[in-house]
Amino acid sequence: MSEMLSPREVFTKLLEGIAAGRYTELADLYAEDAVVETVFEPVAPRRAEGRSALQERFAQVAAGSPVELTPANVVIRETDDPELIVAEWDYQVHHRPTGRTFESANIQVLRVRGGLIVHSRDFHDHLALIAAGGALPQLVAALDGK
Repeated sequence: MSEMLSPREVFTKLLEGIAAGRYTELADLYAEDAVVETVFEPVAPRRAEGRSALQERFAQVAAGSPVELTPANVVIRETDDPELIVAEWDYQVHHRPTGRTFESANIQVLRVRGGLIVHSRDFHDHLALIAAGGALPQLVAALDGK
């Protein structure tokens, strides 16, 4: 990257990449030592450390994501800290295997330094995605240790 991107621009590239299904490119938006916390992820791990861990995570999503995600109602709030933004948006979700469509709310708190994400706290509605695929009973059983 020859030009350093602002936090808003980095988030926009992230969201565009997700919407286009270009998951394998997304890790390039993160610093080598980035930390991503997925606060509402129902099953661990809820924290990924380092670009290589994110590359693995994105590769798994790319290999088997059953959903198409279309961002809507995107609001990016800048803060008094020039590295930090808060983004709120909805995904219009199409779950291909079931044909279900629904909306899923999201919030991301991103710290971008030198044009790369160094820290992200992600608040996504993972349970809505799990329920859409009919896997909620299996998740409950797994959490109960059954």
